[in-house]
Amino acid sequence: MKLAAVGSNCIDYYNNIDNGKAFPGGGPVNMAVYTVRLGGEAAYVGPVGNDSYGEIMIHAIKSKGVDISHLRVEEGKTAISQVELINGERVFGDYDEGVLENYILTEEDLEFIQKFDVVICDVWGKVEGQFKEMKERGITTAFDCATDPEAEECKTAIPYTDYLFFSTDEGDCAEIRNKMKEIQTKGPKLVICMMGEEGSMCYDGNIFHKFGIVPCEKLVDSMGAGDSYIAGFLKGIIDGKSIENAMKLGASNATETLKYFGAW
Repeated sequence: MKLAAVGSNCIDYYNNIDNGKAFPGGGPVNMAVYTVRLGGEAAYVGPVGNDSYGEIMIHAIKSKGVDISHLRVEEGKTAISQVELINGERVFGDYDEGVLENYILTEEDLEFIQKFDVVICDVWGKVEGQFKEMKERGITTAFDCATDPEAEECKTAIPYTDYLFFSTDEGDCAEIRNKMKEIQTKGPKLVICMMGEEGSMCYDGNIFHKFGIVPCEKLVDSMGAGDSYIAGFLKGIIDGKSIENAMKLGASNATETLKYFGAW
């Protein structure tokens, strides 16, 4: 699989580790790194600031074997999220989107990502308004709604998204299944809900597919677990695996990420 990860990146700054510790991350960036970890190819397309965090981000992404030929350095600050780690679970604080605020894909960027099997963006990536054009160009698309598929950014992207992801703490219930059905009628081929310890569920328009978790011996940090799942699922689907096997690959990849600090 060749994945183009588009839009958001950020420095995850952990306030309560070693008097403050910065880790490169952000959904699309994480998914690109995890795709390479699984043996696929990936590129990251997005902006960083011309500050020290931007330099950290560039070096870190490149060192993981991700193509950064369309990573853009702009005047300003790299996006940063304040994070606290409490019993292995991350708790987010303030977020400063920096140079991401006015980001859009250029014509050159769009021509570049047409060469990939699938393009992934998330709710913070700023390019949801360009999903319609991506579909018109024949690009296979995926979108991560995080916990809010009702967000305006998600509503804009959903009709032009092939693989739609979101997360919930509610688990498998009638409300979630109805929400997945509703979303699927608006355009996506598959709607995938990540449910934490309850595993995941995928709706294909006819059937709900379910998969549990791959047990983790010791939870260190949940940062990036959902992104790992998405990367694994997409690699499985694009490589021709069944939905169940794609879900299994996503779950296995997520468990690997739970074992260490930071997204990667």
